[in-house]
Amino acid sequence: MNEPAATEVDETARTRWSELVGLIEQARELYYEDDAATLSDAEYDLAFRELVELEDAHPELASADSPTQTVGGERSEMFEPVTHLRRLLSLDNAFSAQELDAWAARVERELGSVPSLLCELKVDGLAVDLVYERGRLTSLATRGDGRVGEDVTGNVRYLPAIPRSLRRTAAHPVPELVEVRGEMFFALADFTSLNDEMLAQGRSPFANARNAGAGTLRQRVDRREDELAQARERGSSTVARLQVELDRAVRRLSLLRLVVHGIGVWHGHEPVRQSEAYDALRGWGLPTSDRARVVPDMAGVGAYVEHYGEHRHDVEHEIDGVVVKVDELSLQDRLGSTSRAPRWAIAYKYPPEVVRTRLLGIEVNVGRTGRVTPFALMEPVHVAGSTVSMATLHNADEVRRKGVLIGDIVFLRKAGDVIPEVLGPVVEERDGTEREFVMPTHCPSCGTELAPSKEGDVDIRCPNARSCPSQLRERVFHVASRGALDIEGLGWKAANALLVDGIITDEGDVLGLRADQLAGSEFFTRDPGKDESGRPLSANSEKLLGQLEVAKARPLWRVLVALSIRHVGPTAAQALARELADLDRIAAASVEELAAVEGVGPIIAEAVVEWFAVDWHREVVRKWRAAGVRMSEERSDDGPRPLEGVTVVITGTLEGWTRDSATEAVQERGGKVSGSVSKKTDFVVAGENAGTKLDKARALGRPVLGAEGFQALLDGGAAAALERTVPA
Repeated sequence: MNEPAATEVDETARTRWSELVGLIEQARELYYEDDAATLSDAEYDLAFRELVELEDAHPELASADSPTQTVGGERSEMFEPVTHLRRLLSLDNAFSAQELDAWAARVERELGSVPSLLCELKVDGLAVDLVYERGRLTSLATRGDGRVGEDVTGNVRYLPAIPRSLRRTAAHPVPELVEVRGEMFFALADFTSLNDEMLAQGRSPFANARNAGAGTLRQRVDRREDELAQARERGSSTVARLQVELDRAVRRLSLLRLVVHGIGVWHGHEPVRQSEAYDALRGWGLPTSDRARVVPDMAGVGAYVEHYGEHRHDVEHEIDGVVVKVDELSLQDRLGSTSRAPRWAIAYKYPPEVVRTRLLGIEVNVGRTGRVTPFALMEPVHVAGSTVSMATLHNADEVRRKGVLIGDIVFLRKAGDVIPEVLGPVVEERDGTEREFVMPTHCPSCGTELAPSKEGDVDIRCPNARSCPSQLRERVFHVASRGALDIEGLGWKAANALLVDGIITDEGDVLGLRADQLAGSEFFTRDPGKDESGRPLSANSEKLLGQLEVAKARPLWRVLVALSIRHVGPTAAQALARELADLDRIAAASVEELAAVEGVGPIIAEAVVEWFAVDWHREVVRKWRAAGVRMSEERSDDGPRPLEGVTVVITGTLEGWTRDSATEAVQERGGKVSGSVSKKTDFVVAGENAGTKLDKARALGRPVLGAEGFQALLDGGAAAALERTVPA
C-alpha cells in the first residue's frame, strides 16, 4: 500500500532535482562564460542549498557530475587553456553561527582540537591564478573549472595591480616556483562608475563587482588593437569608434585591483602556516589584505565575523562574507578536500545585499524641503536581513538614466542601514508589457504645480512650502529626529496627529506645546498600558512634554539642523555654531561672511541667507525663542578654550559616550570634530570596532586616543592627551 506513495515522492524529488540542476548549470554557464547573472547571489545560494538537502535526503540522485560535486566554470574558446599546477577549489558556505560551529566541530573531530584559525574577508571578485618562476610572472589565468582556466597573461601589461617580477628580500627568499591565488576586483567607487557606463549604453548593470571584474579581465585587448590597426590601414570610418572601445577596455583593466589569499604549488623555502606565506607574499610585493587575522579559537572567529558584519561598508571593495581557514599548512593537508571544496576552510556568508525582484509601480514622495522623489514599489523580497518592498529612485532623471520600466525585473541593493536602491533593469527579462514612468506635474499632496527650485536643477519641488501637508508633516517629524533635537515621543504618527487634530499649524508651535492642547487628541490621551513589570506607562502627552523640555536645552547646532534649512546638515551646522555662536548673528550674516566659515562655502551660505529672508521662517524662530529654546552657544570669553584649534576625529564605540555626546564635549571646549582623517587631524579617538579611520590614522602617523586618553584631552587639553596615546 505504501509503495506507490514512495514512488510518487521519489519521482517528485527526481523532477525537482532535474529542475535545480538545470537552473544551476544555466546560471553557471552565463556567469562564468558570458559574465552575466540571471540569478542573484542569494537566489543561486538558495537553489544550491536546496540541491544539497535534496541529495542528502535522496542519495540515489547524487552523481559525479552534479553541481554539488563540481566546481563551476568552463573555459571560453576565446582564450588558450591553462592547466593549473594545483586544482582551485570552491568553498563550502555557512549561513549561520550554528553552521560555522558545525564546521569547527568536524575539524575538531578530525584533529582532536580546534587549531589556530586564519580569518580574512571574502572579496567579491574574480578568482585568478598567478605563476612565478624564478621570481618572474609566467602565467595569469582565470579559475575556469578549477583544473583548467583561461590564459589572460596578455592583459597583464594593462594591470598595474599585478607585479611582473617579485621583489627579493633577505627575510623571504623567492622560491624557484610559486603558484599564487587571489581575487581581482573593482573598488566600490570604480564599480559604481562602471555601472553608470553600462546604464548609459542601455545595458543591464552588473549585479556585483565580481561580474564586472570577470567581464573586464576576460577581454581580448590584443584583438581590439589588431582591429584598430587594420582599420587605420584601410582608412576606415570605424577608426574613431574602435579607438574609443580600446581606450575604454584599457582604462577598465587599469582600474582592476588584486588581493592574494592563497597558494597552490610552492617549491623552496616553504612556509609552515598560511599567515607566514602571506608575510612572504607581501614582502615580494604582492598585495595581501591587512585585515587578515589569526585567532586562537571560534570565539575569535565570532568576533571577527561580527565586526565586519557591522563594518563591511568601511571596506574599499565589496565583500560577501568571511573566509575561515586552518592556519597550519600541514593540518590543511591532513584534513584534505572533497571533490569540490577543502575541508580546512569555510566561507561564512553575510545576508545578500543585491537581489532581484519585480518593479510593480513608481510613486512619488514629497519631502520636508519640497523635493519630489520617485520611489519604487516592488514585490516584497528579503535582502540584507529584512523584507523590502520600496526603494528610492532619487529623481526623474535618475529613472531615465537607469532605464527602468514599470514591470521590469530589477536588481535591488540594500547596503546595511542604507535606504534600498534600484540598481537597474535586467533587460534580458523583458517581455514587452513594461511601461515608462511619467513624472507628475502637480504635487500629489496639495495640488500645487511642480517646478525646479532654480534653473538647471534636476530635482523638482513643490513650491508650497508654507502649507503643503506632506512638507509640514515631514518638517515636524524632522524637528524630533536624532540628528536634530532628538525628541523621544515625537515620531511620525505623533507628528501627523498634531497636524490632523489642529493642535499645531507648523513646526514653530512644537516646542511651545502645553498639556491642555494635547488633551483634545485621542493619540495623546489614550491609555498607554503597562510595561513588562506591570507598572503603568506614561501617556503619550506626558512623555512628549517631558522630552520637549530636554530638547529646549540642546546645543545651537542642533537647533540649526532642526530648522530644515536646505543643505544645512550636522557638519555645516556645527561649523556655523562654532564660528558665530548665536542664531541672531547667523541670521544677520551676509553670504560672504557665512561662506568664509570653514566647512560652509557659498552654496550653503546662500541657502542660509535665503531661508532667513522668508517671513514665516523668522516666525518659527520667534516661536521657539518664546518657548525657551537655546539660541546661542554658552562660551566663556576668559581666554582661549582648552581645545581651541584642535581637530579631532571620533570613530568606533567609545565606552561611556555616544557619538553625539563626544562630539559636543569637544566642541564645548573649542575643538573641531571632523568626519575624515588627514594630516591636519590632531587626534583620532578610537573606540571598539574603529574600522578604516583607525587604519588611516596609523598610516598617517596621527596620535590615537582610547577612552582614557579622550578624557585626558577634555580635562587637560592636547598636551595631557599626548601622554595617553595608544601605541600603533
